[in-house]
Amino acid sequence: RMILDVVNRGNRVAFPNFNRATRPTIDENTPIDVQLDTGDGFLMRNGYVVVACGWQKDAPPYPALITLDGPDAVDSDDGGAAKPITGRVYSQLQSPSDTHNFLLSDKGHRAYPTVDLDQPDAYMEVRDEPDGEPEPVPREDWRFGRIDDDGNYVPDPDYVCAAGNFEKGRLYQVIYTTIGARVLGLSFAALRDCTSWMKHGTAEVATPVPGIEHAYAYGRSQTGRYLRTYIYNDFNLDEENREAFDGVIANVAGGMRGEFNQRFGQNSKDRNNMLTQLFPFASSAAIDTETEEGGSLHARLDERGSKLKIFYTNTSAEYHRGDASLLHTDPAGERDIDPGPNTRVYHFTGTEHGLGVWPPSDFAVAEIMATEKLDQDRAQNLRNIIDYAPLLRACLVNLDRWVDDGIEPPPSRHPRLDDGTAVPTAQPATVFNGIPGTNYPAHHANPRRRDYGLMEFREQVTTLPPQIGGVFGSLVSAVDADGNEVAGVMLPEVAVPIATTTGWTLRHPSTGGEKQLLVFAGGTVPFAATRAQREANGDPRPSIEERYPSKDKYLARVRAAGEALATERYLLEEDIDVSVAQASKFWDWLT
Repeated sequence: RMILDVVNRGNRVAFPNFNRATRPTIDENTPIDVQLDTGDGFLMRNGYVVVACGWQKDAPPYPALITLDGPDAVDSDDGGAAKPITGRVYSQLQSPSDTHNFLLSDKGHRAYPTVDLDQPDAYMEVRDEPDGEPEPVPREDWRFGRIDDDGNYVPDPDYVCAAGNFEKGRLYQVIYTTIGARVLGLSFAALRDCTSWMKHGTAEVATPVPGIEHAYAYGRSQTGRYLRTYIYNDFNLDEENREAFDGVIANVAGGMRGEFNQRFGQNSKDRNNMLTQLFPFASSAAIDTETEEGGSLHARLDERGSKLKIFYTNTSAEYHRGDASLLHTDPAGERDIDPGPNTRVYHFTGTEHGLGVWPPSDFAVAEIMATEKLDQDRAQNLRNIIDYAPLLRACLVNLDRWVDDGIEPPPSRHPRLDDGTAVPTAQPATVFNGIPGTNYPAHHANPRRRDYGLMEFREQVTTLPPQIGGVFGSLVSAVDADGNEVAGVMLPEVAVPIATTTGWTLRHPSTGGEKQLLVFAGGTVPFAATRAQREANGDPRPSIEERYPSKDKYLARVRAAGEALATERYLLEEDIDVSVAQASKFWDWLT
């Protein structure tokens, strides 16, 4: 077996997500042969060759990142010498502190430079919510370039700056003309051909690992969206007309794709309010009644009868972001949709986008929480502590059995309209508003239809900013009296709770934008340890001592929940002990 680790911004993701390993922090000083943590060896014990292949051209220029070196397109239509292509770019910028400068990208990626520092038709607007009313920022209040530590202006085509400050937490959108159109679609050929070579070799160069029978692709977040785009465009047939991948796990991508084959596309863009590519979301045919557009993410696969097996796995954060439910409903959010015979959709109940934060903290990584770099990730609640890696391990085993032996995986499990577990985003507020300290969002900026004037003959936008249409029918899981979700695949430590764990939390006031969801983040709201503490706090949720006579009794219930989940094949037998150990750790900290 082979698993293609579709690297996320140049970083490996398979070992942390399947082997429960740590991921090295990579910067400009990291050696190219950085030591890898292979965790508990799960992939190796199960016979997997793990392959990482570069695909992204705009990742930060760090030697240890796995990236793609590819050409820029040129224009020679006028019969003269080839010259770089110019065009318009639409970017969103946000800072956790007041700042003079923005790099014209996010996450430190390679920026699209302005073609002209004095560009008069460049435009900027600012919002307080992703779907809020825009305020134009007067052109004289900002310019291309940056302001140094001494307050001096420095010409720099990769930056915008303001003599006053860009305000923390606010969402700035900038439109400008750049030069240099990266040929982004080469990345799909790179991954396809790498996989085909590993499986079959070529006449010139034999495979380095003979005997690979099946190949699976795994991507998370950015690269989960990348795989959804790969599937939508059906890049999976190699030059010999063979399927490159036999199965795909697209994790925490929600219903989004991305600008992975768009002229002047930004691979790092990950906000549904900024992306061109929204509908179609689902793997089965659906019609958007507002636009009368029909489509399916898998239309090209289905047209040629592909047997590619696909798992879409998401956390509660992608549901509260507003696009995950559109994987399994119509665009209006009024009807459940069956994902089709070759697809499964799983919601990992009560989890956040990442694999949980431990020890508990309101920052993304507690050990380095004081660094300015992580201020953007500070939350109003403790961050979600649940590690859903065991569910991914079961997914991979089930996917392999499906491909190799024809054993059907467990059925899709997610919020549904027909059983009342899929509800509007406002409904959980009726529970959370009665629980002190939860800070349930007063507003969810659900994705809206956006018309970018996309060309018919190539993926290039012509309308910036886009024309805004109606909101999609975004839904989330209903919750019980504790505020815990009732739909999806529940890890034992979620099914037998000692806290409320969510896929949402708000930005911390210190970072600005405190009414906005902290994107990708979830929260943990512990139960009171004792009845006296609960009553003193006015917390309606029974305390830990009221629920469980002892730690041993609690852990016995966690084990029983794990055994039941393993019987259903959503959890591996070997990971029951992992869940019990996690629950024990949570108990000790919370009590």
